[in-house]
Amino acid sequence: MTFQYSVKSGRLLRKLQAFMDAHVYVNEAEYAAQLDSADNRFASLPLIEELKLKARSEGLWNLFIPESEAAFSEHGGLCNLDYYPLAETMGRVLWSAEVFNCNAPDTGNMEVLMKYATPAQQERWLWPLLAGEIRSCYAMTEPQVASSDATNIELSMTLDGEEWLLDGRKWFITGAMNERTRIIIVMGKSDPDNPDRHKQQTQVLVPRDSPGVEILRALTTLGYDDAPIGHAEIRFNQVRVPAENVLLGPGRGFEIAQGRLGPGRMHHCMRLVGAAQRALEITCQRVQRRSTFGRKLGQHQSVREDIAKSFAEIEMARLLVQKTCHRMDQVGAQQARDLIAACKTSVPLMVQTILDRCMQMHGAGGLSRDYFLAEAFNYARWCRQADGPDQVHQMALGKQIIERYGG
Repeated sequence: MTFQYSVKSGRLLRKLQAFMDAHVYVNEAEYAAQLDSADNRFASLPLIEELKLKARSEGLWNLFIPESEAAFSEHGGLCNLDYYPLAETMGRVLWSAEVFNCNAPDTGNMEVLMKYATPAQQERWLWPLLAGEIRSCYAMTEPQVASSDATNIELSMTLDGEEWLLDGRKWFITGAMNERTRIIIVMGKSDPDNPDRHKQQTQVLVPRDSPGVEILRALTTLGYDDAPIGHAEIRFNQVRVPAENVLLGPGRGFEIAQGRLGPGRMHHCMRLVGAAQRALEITCQRVQRRSTFGRKLGQHQSVREDIAKSFAEIEMARLLVQKTCHRMDQVGAQQARDLIAACKTSVPLMVQTILDRCMQMHGAGGLSRDYFLAEAFNYARWCRQADGPDQVHQMALGKQIIERYGG
């Protein structure tokens, strides 16, 4: 199956690849140096701010915006399939998506604000996000309950006159540590007695500097703090927000979550294919340079087998993601949820396996920061938890497939 990208997508891809060559790959060491020397690891890096200005001036900005929301883009939106090669290219350097204002969780949050926010909410929060002036985070997961079932969410939301009163804890909130984060989209339980478990939740916009919002600690994944974006545990101590900060309406939080997470899952998969592709390329270069037992690593049978398996798996992952993007463009995310679930449960695991092989072929160095492999492995691994763990998606997908073919 061959997927055809638009002329616009091809033009943007060529510009993006040239930008990556000129400004991103050559600055990987500088990025690491600035991060290591920063007084605050969660502060914006000068390099990123400099590259953001360059990217925006070249029209490489907000590339994630879908066609349906083209009014929010300086250059018009792209369909999912046309965005795919751009996101794969960004995935080759884990921090590069922010340069183009295409980084998680801001992309998903901006889409929420495009789809569900009022004009006043958009004016206050969406437009600064689109300009890259502020950052955002999305608070859903909680430490005390199995948040893989979103109806378990316990953070209480009580209406007190013209204000909502929030009380509870959230954790692994990506972006919450960043010093430029100004807004938190919080999902809480506003109607616990509603017989429909999917109408008990509400989402509300909470300024991060609201009294009672307490950042308890920075969290790590496999030892990585993912600075300068970061993950945090947050306590909401009787936080008051105006009733007008509710998104879409009370009881519609679950609906918003479903609308937000589908495209976000695909963006992760797109970038992961790029990480895997680059890992394969640098590994092929390594096995041609290193020798053991009198011959190049690339001449050993086991190495060739690992390279061959990795190549085939990347091609399979790429085709599945492309097909899913194409399907989403045809029928929408809801009707393509089977393929989205298939991507979510297979691509991160497949890329994790590919990265593991590449790390092995890099020897001890593969575990170090000398290469991007270990951090990319961490990214692939936490993608198996982010936006819902694999098991939940497999359960839902299995049910759907049985109903389709089981009669």
